[in-house]
Amino acid sequence: MAEIQSRIASRTYLPRTRLPSVRAQARAMQVSVSTVVEAYERLAAEGVITSRPGSGFYVAGPVAPLALTQIGSKRDREVDPLWVSRQSLETDATTLKPGCGWLPAAWLYEAGMRRALRALARADTLELAEYATPLGHPALRQFLSRRLASAGIEAAPEQIMLTESGTQAIDLICRFLLEPGDTVLVDDPCYFNFHALLKAHRVQVVGVLYTPHGPDVERFAAALQEHSPRLYITNSGIHNPTGATLSPVIAHRLLKLADISDLVIVEDDIFADFEANPAPRLAAFDGLSRVIHIGSFSKIVSASLRCGYIATRANWIENLVDLKIATSFGGGRLAADMVLIALTDSGYRKHMETVRLRLAEEMVRTIARLEAIGITPWIVPQAGMFLWCRLPEGIDAAAIARSCLKDGVVLAPGNAFSQSLSAQDFLRFNVAQSTDDRVFNVLKRALSEQTTQRRESSHRHDQSFSE
Repeated sequence: MAEIQSRIASRTYLPRTRLPSVRAQARAMQVSVSTVVEAYERLAAEGVITSRPGSGFYVAGPVAPLALTQIGSKRDREVDPLWVSRQSLETDATTLKPGCGWLPAAWLYEAGMRRALRALARADTLELAEYATPLGHPALRQFLSRRLASAGIEAAPEQIMLTESGTQAIDLICRFLLEPGDTVLVDDPCYFNFHALLKAHRVQVVGVLYTPHGPDVERFAAALQEHSPRLYITNSGIHNPTGATLSPVIAHRLLKLADISDLVIVEDDIFADFEANPAPRLAAFDGLSRVIHIGSFSKIVSASLRCGYIATRANWIENLVDLKIATSFGGGRLAADMVLIALTDSGYRKHMETVRLRLAEEMVRTIARLEAIGITPWIVPQAGMFLWCRLPEGIDAAAIARSCLKDGVVLAPGNAFSQSLSAQDFLRFNVAQSTDDRVFNVLKRALSEQTTQRRESSHRHDQSFSE
């Protein structure tokens, strides 16, 4: 009964779908026919399914409300992307968040934000009250066009559309290019909210192993051959969660594969300003032919300002604008105004230099403190806030996260980022959120407790075997 209800909740079984015969269901679930008959009859009595004599059992309507947690492989809540996000967003100020994906509030550009607020308080009423134009704030788009050009990405202001966030940018692209059942490639591991968002679009997600220099090209080519994906979503600057950067060689090989496979690449560049020496951008090599470049400002200016963008080929912008209007109408002007004022403020460049220096210093400190308790980095990132770390042998990241949460420390277990659930011994750390001694004290205690439990369990097993 639970299996059928789960499939209905995930919309695998839609209204009027014929269920497998009782014999087929019995074989599939390795239970007796009488068990399936009993389950079907109980579900029919509850009105979940209906019986049609001589035909079989069918799902009753209407369609179930979408439950994202019911779609795809079942995960423990400690590694479910939606649950991890909730823990980071809902906790109070006393909770430590080394697993979250943003800078502490004190690290953001507060002085520039306050100046922007004061400037806008004196602005024309239209700036404070009106909808934005369909493409978004013209001056910010012109600024973004110049900014992208400095990274080798040629995008006229008319090829840039502002969005409410980077997440909305991906959502609109998915609405534009995907149908339920299409296949999307992601890195394994990748940013965990990619998994949650793609679930909402009812697509098949295939993970490709990520290496210190980019996706494994041979596995990428095999996935193209086997699954014929429509999209590939990635970070080619600072990768989330690994902190790796894409090499020029891997970038060229990826674009060659995309050219022969009708693949569209979505390049999420949300961490660009954390780089002192920018990595290659796929959009720069590709000229926005098969690559859609997106970004936002929540990680560098303020998460309270929801403002992102899409840069893409000119003949796709009009349809994306229509989708934006259909789903969020005109968007707001205030956030874009504030972002532009902050980014063009005379103190912004110096502020980001300070942030990059602080991140580099905290990266060194965090690595040393983690290694002292047996946690080792997968690589040492060139820039950014993320450390992708392996736990001592035999230690489960979900169990560590569960233990640490009781002590007010939110962690990000590896399998939240892994489509294949093959990162059970990894944690992602945000070095900017790992400055409190309590993080490492709680971690050390949790590691010690799990190690002791494993030893005791092994000892009991050995005794039982001996007897």
